[in-house]
Amino acid sequence: MKRRDLLKSTVGLAAAGTLSAPMLLPTPAYAQAGYRAEYNMSLVVGPPFPWGLGGQRWAELVRERTQGRINIKLHPGASLVGGDQTREFTAIRQGVIDLAIGSTINWSPQIRALNLFSLPFLMPDHRAIDALTGGEAGRDIMGLLERSGVVPLAWGENGFRELTNSKRAIRTPADMRGLKFRVVGSPIFLEVFTALGANPTQMSWADAQPALATGAVDGQENPLTIFTVARLHTVGQKFVTLWGYVADPLIFVANREVWNSWSPADRDIVRAAAVEAGRHNIQLARAGITGSDRAVLEQIRGLGVEITELNDAQRNAFREATKPVFDKWSEQVGRDLVAKAQAAIAARG
Repeated sequence: MKRRDLLKSTVGLAAAGTLSAPMLLPTPAYAQAGYRAEYNMSLVVGPPFPWGLGGQRWAELVRERTQGRINIKLHPGASLVGGDQTREFTAIRQGVIDLAIGSTINWSPQIRALNLFSLPFLMPDHRAIDALTGGEAGRDIMGLLERSGVVPLAWGENGFRELTNSKRAIRTPADMRGLKFRVVGSPIFLEVFTALGANPTQMSWADAQPALATGAVDGQENPLTIFTVARLHTVGQKFVTLWGYVADPLIFVANREVWNSWSPADRDIVRAAAVEAGRHNIQLARAGITGSDRAVLEQIRGLGVEITELNDAQRNAFREATKPVFDKWSEQVGRDLVAKAQAAIAARG
């Protein structure tokens, strides 16, 4: 029975004298007085993407464990900010958005330190991501977000961003010359692709797929889960290069005023649910592309797509070509934070 129907039934039984009055209050008075019927969560992509599935799991866990006191509605496509994902962080601080699972890339225009994860070729593997988010650098970033007016709760993951295009296999920086690539709305991406001789164009993900379909842009960069779920092979993306140049951790956050309106016990529930949903999201984001599990790569090859896997020498050529961008943006991120990140990666084992 749905909770609404259950409450109707309870009220009816009480009116008939079957139930005593106290049983009409299934939740604490604190919750009834200060809680809203529904809270909104912003996502750039919803289910069935791992990002959206993480949000779905978070909402389900919170609703179940608070016994319906906190109900969360998902708003994918950054629809609460008109599709402009770079405005999402500001909207959370302003109270337009109650909760969000946000991209470090999309929030980096407001929080420069988040560009740490966009420094080209900083993180060589998934263990490096874990070393950053689970170590001192990650704690510093969470503290910075807290001081910036939101309540950070947990880490998730969108994944390493791989290169796709409709023209040719890319093995060297020279292969990128003249190609038009859709990139996200952060200045560092424009500089990385310009350094490689490409023509980058910033646009939202909502605009990207039509642009790929019409040939307005030749390619894009995104995790492979985006490629498969969005069926990018149907919009001309016939070449994939695995270069792992940056990764995109996600961050589960709440608006501070909303957070403060909940009881301490419910805050603990929401935080624990975010951590659990974040782990679930990370597991989904890495499935089929790590270690011996290469199911996603085989799926993509089965679609008639050519996959190029760079060796160390080829990857180093891209790293050297983008080193001036790395050095420039390390200053903006903060040398101390970059040094902590590099030390954590070196010690990851």
